[in-house]
Amino acid sequence: MKTSIRKTALSLLFASFAGGAMAQTLNSSYFMDGFAYRHELNPALVSDSYVSIPVLGNINVGMQGNVGLENFLYNTPSYGLTTFLNPEVGTQEFLDELNDNNKLQFSYDMSIFSMGFKAFGGFNTIGLNLRTQVGMNLPYGFFEFAKKGLQGDNTYYTMDDLSIRALGYAELALGHAHRINKNLTIGAKLKLLFGGADMDATIEQMSVQTMADKWLIKASAEVNTSLKGATYTLDDAGKVDGIDVESPGLGGFGLGLDMGATYKFTEGTLEGLTLSAALLDLGFISWSDNIVATNEGEEFVFNGFENVSLDNNEGRELKDQFEVMGDDLEKLYSVRTDGKVTGRSTMLAATLNVGAEYALPAYDKLKFGLLSSTNFNGPFTWTEARVSANVNPTKWFGASVNYAYSTFGSSFGMLLNFHPKGFNFFIGTDHMIGEVNSQFIPLSSNVNLSMGFNITLGHNN
Repeated sequence: MKTSIRKTALSLLFASFAGGAMAQTLNSSYFMDGFAYRHELNPALVSDSYVSIPVLGNINVGMQGNVGLENFLYNTPSYGLTTFLNPEVGTQEFLDELNDNNKLQFSYDMSIFSMGFKAFGGFNTIGLNLRTQVGMNLPYGFFEFAKKGLQGDNTYYTMDDLSIRALGYAELALGHAHRINKNLTIGAKLKLLFGGADMDATIEQMSVQTMADKWLIKASAEVNTSLKGATYTLDDAGKVDGIDVESPGLGGFGLGLDMGATYKFTEGTLEGLTLSAALLDLGFISWSDNIVATNEGEEFVFNGFENVSLDNNEGRELKDQFEVMGDDLEKLYSVRTDGKVTGRSTMLAATLNVGAEYALPAYDKLKFGLLSSTNFNGPFTWTEARVSANVNPTKWFGASVNYAYSTFGSSFGMLLNFHPKGFNFFIGTDHMIGEVNSQFIPLSSNVNLSMGFNITLGHNN
């Protein structure tokens, strides 16, 4: 089966506008007593004993970034809904809304099976999960080049650190939380990782010179594709134009580790305060079948960004316009390969969570929390601070409302958690959906949804 580099990486990002960023349970649930999957955020956090309903136990889909669909789609008098390349969209109108580095990340996580139970002197968890993560970093210069196009002789554009990443893997996680004394609880989780696919396409440096009738490009680029049974296909000039996949399967194996602790003050002036911290996804995946394609500064002529039909009445739908732009972006890499298959190791994107929770002395069922989260992922690194109010008026129901400010802006979140003995249902979001277009696609990039159905076995708190 032949597919293009664009279809395996770039189109996933543009599709994420319509489909849904990061690979973990809701941050809104961190301080929620009785929430079954708090151990995903800190392995020292104990919940009710539970068994998930297969596939439906914990589903998370999300997207976040500092740009959104609203930055790339415009309603024009002549063409209706179309892309920023339409000549009726003003150049500065478009460019003034962009950042130096424009980032977008998408994630989809699913719990195939999970359970938590008391045994061995503590609380134990078992989980089999699927993880999918896609990220894009496009510099301002790329969009300036795409929008302005031919500006006459000797016009220069520069764009560095253009990156596209895609990763899919499964994990089998075994966790244990142990109470050392009435104040301190520690926890750890070991993860066995099974790699499905990994792609990392990067342009470290690129310069563009516009001539009278063409673009002359010089770039330093590298594309790594770790996918069982994959080979690059070449065009007539010997450059990579796609990927051929035969007999795909598991392409890598690895290990991951989560560590966490909580400390609850039970007396003195700090009574009611609980401090916690966790370091998640310390680990790697070793890939057996990796192929590399590079461009080490070779100059080439680029003829893209000229075939995008802007009139939907001519039969090209909006999604097809994005697809053509994806094809053009793929050509910017202009990479070659020797076809050798080698090994490669990649690190997981680790996350640091630090929390502080305070229960009101007069009504300890109402708690306030402050959570700091940092995801370490190279050019896709992000930080977030989230303040929340959490109430558990009964043993079977809890709710949270919260506000966050992060690398990608501010957002409101909420969570409803129903967990009577015998059944659990939850639904929540860290980024509430705002304005949508006529196709009900969120215009902001910061949206997500989490929900799940589980069987509860008893209350452990």
